[in-house]
Amino acid sequence: MNEIPDNLITVDVETNYIEGESSPDENRYVFSYTITIRNEGENPARLMTRHWIITDANGQVQEVRGEGVVGEKPHLNPGEGFKYTSGTILETPVGTMQGSYQMVSDDGESFEAEIDPFRLSVPRMLH
Repeated sequence: MNEIPDNLITVDVETNYIEGESSPDENRYVFSYTITIRNEGENPARLMTRHWIITDANGQVQEVRGEGVVGEKPHLNPGEGFKYTSGTILETPVGTMQGSYQMVSDDGESFEAEIDPFRLSVPRMLH
């Protein structure tokens, strides 16, 4: 077995609360998230599908599955990255997202790139 993984995708996330599109009085909290996907493995690979699990503070769960990200299926050579921004709407000022990307390496192997849970929260909130 090789010590360096053939298929290794890292995912970094930055989140932002979009106050101008949110309506706290109507339980509508809009967040954007910017994802940077990097191929840290040995093999080129393409992102095929995404799977998100979005949970708000009430425990309400939304599952989102779809082709690619922002209408693209980025192909990443070793050392390359892909950055995109998307968004979601919660009914509470705090929530979490997590999930995975289904990847396929150029040699035909399918594998998951896990997205660790990250927090969405309205800034300046008094707890």
